[in-house]
Amino acid sequence: MTTQTKIPIDVVHLLPVLDKKLLDLLKSLKPGDWQKQTIAKLWTVKDVAAHLLDGNIRVLSILRDHHFGEHPEGNSYQDLVDFLNRLNADWVKAMKRVSPEMLIFLLEITGQQFCDYLKSLNPLDKSVLAVGWTGESESKNWTEISRQYTEKWLHQQQIRAAVNKPDLMTPELYYPFIDIFMLALPHTYRSITADDGSIVKVTVTTDVGGSWYLLRTENKWILTKKQTETPTTEIIIDPETSWKLFSKSLRPEQVKDKVKISGNQELGLIALTMLSVMA
Repeated sequence: MTTQTKIPIDVVHLLPVLDKKLLDLLKSLKPGDWQKQTIAKLWTVKDVAAHLLDGNIRVLSILRDHHFGEHPEGNSYQDLVDFLNRLNADWVKAMKRVSPEMLIFLLEITGQQFCDYLKSLNPLDKSVLAVGWTGESESKNWTEISRQYTEKWLHQQQIRAAVNKPDLMTPELYYPFIDIFMLALPHTYRSITADDGSIVKVTVTTDVGGSWYLLRTENKWILTKKQTETPTTEIIIDPETSWKLFSKSLRPEQVKDKVKISGNQELGLIALTMLSVMA
């Protein structure tokens, strides 16, 4: 069996695809498009593009060059989230002085290096950083690469939604994104007790989605995509709502009319609190 077949989720080859789509998109924008509001709270299209540039540079600096710069002051998850939020805000504020043309230029240069570096990693080796929203204290490179894929997909989708351009809701690009997001399901249910054999099924509709099963066995939750027995609860959600909900762009109370929960309602509602980003 080859290393390739052992990788649970393999998306490194899709990173250059996303980057090309991003550059083509940004080059097509009109001057007024750059200042349009996105779903990312206070960030405009230009701010989100600047954040994507920060992601490229941060990965190359920390993972490739082992230069961490600043560190969070505390050790808790919330300390890390607060630290990252401050870094993100500082960067976006500083980048307001940079033109869209320079942003595109810098994204093109760093994007190529970003993709080449992640492709060079052994996906089964230990990552420099842990992917906190999965609940892991130590992650493999494939998980970090997957996290980077969701960042690239999510923020480009935010830009596309703001400027009403053709989006990334395709089986090739959306399904890997939501498949990675579902890695947060066991961590979401970590404090929820249920009888052994309980099954939480999450279904994202249409041809770009799929179904994921969370099984309760030996007092822990196990994630699988293999079809199981009749679920204890099933959550059915559309792709558009799911990417916004699980990235905290929408909150559970805002999507109740768009989500169908059958079976155990209390158990099903927990899935709506899943966050697959550092937030």
